[in-house]
Amino acid sequence: MEERRQFERFPLTLTARMEMMTTDRKQIFDLKARDISASGAFIYTPEPFSEGTRFKIDLTVPSERIKELTGAESLIECEGNVVRSTPTGVAIHFDRKCQILSLRGL
Repeated sequence: MEERRQFERFPLTLTARMEMMTTDRKQIFDLKARDISASGAFIYTPEPFSEGTRFKIDLTVPSERIKELTGAESLIECEGNVVRSTPTGVAIHFDRKCQILSLRGL
């Protein structure tokens, strides 16, 4: 089978805080993400979510070298949609609105 991915996936496991973007109520989940790329990630979830469900996602990127130099960890903020749901989690496709921020004092 031909590989169709445009961006390289990295076999990282990162802490993910996901906020479901709905109009009725705010739901926040603290989860784990794996197989991170510039266009998306797989997030382990306790329940499946429908395709198209929209999330704001914060991924914490720990780096001992970054922390040693700056005293901070990095945070990647993205928004995206569920493109596939499995019994163990969801595949999220990121919008192009990702930002990398510095977290001081962690």
